[in-house]
Order: sequence, then structure tokens, then C-alpha cells
Amino acid sequence: MVCNRCILAVKQQLTRLYIDYNKVELGEIALNHPLSDEQFLRLKEELSQLGFEVLDDRKASLVTQVKSCIIQYIHGDDDGIMNKKLSVMLSEKLGTDYNYLSSLFSSIEGLTIEKYVILQRIERAKELLEYNELSLNEIADQLSYSSVQHLSQQFKKVTGLTPSQYKQTKEAGRKPLDQVGA
Repeated sequence: MVCNRCILAVKQQLTRLYIDYNKVELGEIALNHPLSDEQFLRLKEELSQLGFEVLDDRKASLVTQVKSCIIQYIHGDDDGIMNKKLSVMLSEKLGTDYNYLSSLFSSIEGLTIEKYVILQRIERAKELLEYNELSLNEIADQLSYSSVQHLSQQFKKVTGLTPSQYKQTKEAGRKPLDQVGA
């Protein structure tokens, strides 16, 4: 789940299936009571029809949580969170050593957390460029780049276009957030 609409869709399915839950966040459902095997299979089937995958493997679930935290970190509205070092934020939020998270993420996803963050930042830059409300300087600042040149270099390396070229053509298009890095 990578957006508020996804969370709403999952909440609706849980309610429809009479499953008592505490909270639904990006990539995570906290239940008030364990599910019976029948409830679990029904929920898995219903969510699958919506394009979601139920992860009952602890490691895969942890990687999904890392992705959700990164998406919130990059795409969220909380400016204070971007001031915190990513490794510290992930460790604190997930209660797990960053080195373990990094190693697990790389082994399951086939790319490093750092590369995934770059891809998410570029997707956010694309979004901001399409809105056409901020200058490149402001976008670089909002995404915590050290300079416009650094943003431009990473943008070109990932997309093959400079931010200006992307803004003019928009042919490259944006990816859904859950498909970044895939």
C-alpha cells in the first residue's frame, strides 16, 4: 500500500469482511485479534483482486515497511523528517539495526536502500516538475539535494534526460510509487 487511497481500499475490505483492526498504515495492518485460516485466505483473496499482496513472511514484511518509510520520508509533507538522517529514521521507526535492514533490503530487492531512495527522489522531482509550481532550486532544496547540479546529475543518470528536457517532453512519464525500483 503506497497511498491514502490504497489504505482506504484496504480498510473498506477489512470492514466488509468484519475483520477487527486497530490501524492500517502504508504496508501494514494491525489487527485486534488473530485471523482464522478461513479469514486469512478470504482477506488474501480479496486484497489480491485489488492488486495487493499479503506478506506473512517477516523478512518480506520488513522490506515492505522499509519501502513505506522511505516513501513517507521522500513524498511526505513532514519537512522535519527530511532533516533526520535516513538510516537513523529507519532504525528508530522499525526498531531494527540499519545494517541488517540494508543487507536484507539488498538481498530481497536486488538494489541498495540508497539506490531506492535516489529512485524515489527522482520520482518526486518528476512530480514537482510536472506541477510547474517550484523552481529547480526549490525542488533541489525540498528534496535535500546539496545543489541543483547534484539533482540534475542524478536526474539525468536515472531518466536519461535533464530536468529541463523532462519538463519540456514529459515523454518519460512517472512510475507508480510501488513500482519504483522494480
